[in-house]
Amino acid sequence: MAEDNIKAVIEALLFACEKPLAIEQIRKVLDNMEGSVIRGVLEELKSEYEEHNRGMRIIEIAGGFQMVASSGFSPFLKKLFKDRNNEKLSKPALETLAIIAYKQPVTRNEIELLRNVNVDGVMNSLLDKNLVRIAGRKKVPGRPFVFGTTRQFLEYFGLNSLEELPKMEEFSKITEELNELEKPA
Repeated sequence: MAEDNIKAVIEALLFACEKPLAIEQIRKVLDNMEGSVIRGVLEELKSEYEEHNRGMRIIEIAGGFQMVASSGFSPFLKKLFKDRNNEKLSKPALETLAIIAYKQPVTRNEIELLRNVNVDGVMNSLLDKNLVRIAGRKKVPGRPFVFGTTRQFLEYFGLNSLEELPKMEEFSKITEELNELEKPA
């Protein structure tokens, strides 16, 4: 297959796929082409889109590649989709999700101890949205479920991996800076 055709096929695959596409998935479609060749074509496409300031970008996210609208055009997209029902996460859901993301695998009881509230409803909502999953059982009496984040979580927050989460030290520094600003002069 000619290189231009490979590039066009990969571009079409990314355009048609609503979820990030792993190199392995692309390899299967392209008769087990070398992963390094596919990655090279993806990097070339990424550069071309950026060089020509196109409305689309190719990003690496959640272990795969995805075609997305360029962030520079978000004001126009917001106008287009202003009536779309965009479901946001509540503060309790975000707090619970943060605990799971940083402490996983974690039991429901451990989350409740950290939050000091019952999290049954929030956990059900996060499970329904596929942002968290049951990751197994803890090896303690009663063998409670332990929870972890999903690939959907990474996609929702625009992360490629959990290593991209802000470090806990960064939160402490921000809190200290906020406290300094709030002190009376």
